[in-house]
Amino acid sequence: MSALEGKLVIAIEQAVAAPFCTSRLADAGARVIKVERPEGDFARGYDRAAQGLSSYFIWLNRGKESLVLDLKAEEDRVFLLAMIDRADVLVQNLKPGALDRLGLGPQAMLKRRPELVCCSISGYGEVGPYARRKAYDLLIQADSGLCSITGGPEAAARVGISLVDIATGATAYAAILEALIAREATGRGLDIRISMFDVIADWLAVPFLHAKAGNPPARVGLAHPSISPYGVFSTRDGRELLISIQNDREWGSFARNLLERPDMISDPRFATNNQRVMNRADVDEILSARFAALDHAQAVALLLEADTAFADVNSITDLIHHPHLNTALVQTEAGLQAIPAPAPVMDGMRRTGHHVPALGQNSAAIRAEFAHQPVA
Repeated sequence: MSALEGKLVIAIEQAVAAPFCTSRLADAGARVIKVERPEGDFARGYDRAAQGLSSYFIWLNRGKESLVLDLKAEEDRVFLLAMIDRADVLVQNLKPGALDRLGLGPQAMLKRRPELVCCSISGYGEVGPYARRKAYDLLIQADSGLCSITGGPEAAARVGISLVDIATGATAYAAILEALIAREATGRGLDIRISMFDVIADWLAVPFLHAKAGNPPARVGLAHPSISPYGVFSTRDGRELLISIQNDREWGSFARNLLERPDMISDPRFATNNQRVMNRADVDEILSARFAALDHAQAVALLLEADTAFADVNSITDLIHHPHLNTALVQTEAGLQAIPAPAPVMDGMRRTGHHVPALGQNSAAIRAEFAHQPVA
């Protein structure tokens, strides 16, 4: 039995953050009814990369049902209330205040159904000087300072995935699970409010504290601002390896086995991480020369022998063929498609919804199911 089997989630959602959250609820066994406007979730039109369908939509809407409603129409608004009267969770990421203006805001819904868990996702929250601003992933990346510590020395950069959206969706998922656990003891639901800005500001705590101390992190590409050696080095046959030394014990093994420089273990310029960071240029010069004298296979063998953490610097195309990749099949309008599988393994199984709905695919069945639900 899945953890959330029997739970009904109503998702008035679009784009990435809220659909990420509810896709995980669906993976955990909840029934998720995705409420879409007549033109559909605009993420359906983000791209055509997945056999003519949106890669974003396929990734984030597996295992859900699609219901088309026009919430400005009284009949559809009443129908939504009938569904909420049987729901366990309501997730929404419309503009702040949009549901309140329709009489469907979280406080009104909790008054109507006290055991309901409501989760509202927004860019900057419900109050404050930026509350009414439109907010999308890259805008928050820029506004929070995330872009300023991403990229190389020459320019700031976007994180290559929708990190703020994903972090927000994951935070919302965790908060909803907490609320459902608490409800088992209290019988009461919860009004959860999550802003994208708050989520990523929390995730930026380490660079924030460095900046408060007067040392804002510099952009160092694939190096690490606080650890050395931690960076990319090229082998004789042109392959790139990312090396990570996390502590002085690891440094000792690396210096002895790969560098063949046991003298560097006790050398005061290199003996501790703080000293290696201060002398990063010298450390990197020595490592660059050593890796340039080794083929990729030789370097990998020595790194494994030294028990050093390392990785090949791969492309996304390399990920498609990666020997460690697990995939899941989902049924779409364009046929079966493989996507990276959800990470959790429960009793040896990876649980994922297997069907991505077409726009309004389940409208008729859902309308028939809830047609006679009385509305208080």
